[in-house]
Amino acid sequence: MNTETEILVKALNGFFYIYLPKQKCFSKNTVDSYKAAFKLFLDYMLEQNNSSLSQMSLDDFNKDNLAGFMDWLMAVRQNSPATCNQRLMAFRSFAKYLGIRDFALTSVYANICKTPTKKTAARVVDFLSEEALKTLLMQPDTSNRTGIRNQCFMCLMYDTAARCQELLDIRLKDLFLNGNAPFVYLTGKGNKTRAVPLMKVTVNHLQRYLKLFHPDYGSRMDDYLFYTTFHGERHPMSRDTVQVFMKNYGRAAREICPDIPERVHPHQLRHTRAMHLYCGGMTLSILSEFLGHASEETTRVYAYADTEMKRKAIEKAIPKAIAFDENPIWDTSDDEILRKLAGL
Repeated sequence: MNTETEILVKALNGFFYIYLPKQKCFSKNTVDSYKAAFKLFLDYMLEQNNSSLSQMSLDDFNKDNLAGFMDWLMAVRQNSPATCNQRLMAFRSFAKYLGIRDFALTSVYANICKTPTKKTAARVVDFLSEEALKTLLMQPDTSNRTGIRNQCFMCLMYDTAARCQELLDIRLKDLFLNGNAPFVYLTGKGNKTRAVPLMKVTVNHLQRYLKLFHPDYGSRMDDYLFYTTFHGERHPMSRDTVQVFMKNYGRAAREICPDIPERVHPHQLRHTRAMHLYCGGMTLSILSEFLGHASEETTRVYAYADTEMKRKAIEKAIPKAIAFDENPIWDTSDDEILRKLAGL
């Protein structure tokens, strides 16, 4: 391994194991997605330039290679423009880390920032109508423990507009159900904590759930709120578990309510609550804080969605007589070991 490759490997290792998780407090899922982007880039460099990691240096992380990589992602990997742009964010973050680590490397950051992003269509907010939401929440069979747990989870997710992982990370000590203003602490991206108020109906669901799943509530406050039991031992409930039961409830609800979309997933409840709050009069600044967004710009997607809803309603109301008629016109290779050393 030459000196330049050694510098690259050490930089990648520090980026993945120190900078992202410990300094930036990125979640494991985010770190894993960044690793996946770099693995794909190494695959691209090997396929297109016949360059393995053992032959690479920091100079290979440049605008031209990354632009080619973005094109390759779309053409060969069939990635969407939005996914390509997410991959690019990983490299920009790496370049920023290099500049912090060594001021002389700020030129790498400047060069990578010149890589153009892919144009994406306006983001569509995937949310449920009130009727669809009500139908979905009624699907769990509350005559058994699992149904009570799942219904409680979905009601809490809607009420708080939490990200799925934020709900799974809740511990009993984060709940404050007594008094006139019950709330829950949620820990979001960047390890930032926010207090979110709870509706009375949600508190009722939680109290019923706690009696069944946490009869010793008050004495084991560090326990996770939601858990599964395997061989008599409690384990934090996983995202996969949530995705499976929501998919099943979505399928059942669709037979009753045609408004239920083909694909039902946890994040829909967050979008749904956000849209209902915005349409109900909550300002973007308050909604942004409620959702735990770092920037109000991220929240503007709900304003766009509301405007689009109004536009479609107006279009439906336009009489056909005045409608505009428009005609269509290392056997482990050296490279494998280097990847492992780099944390990939």
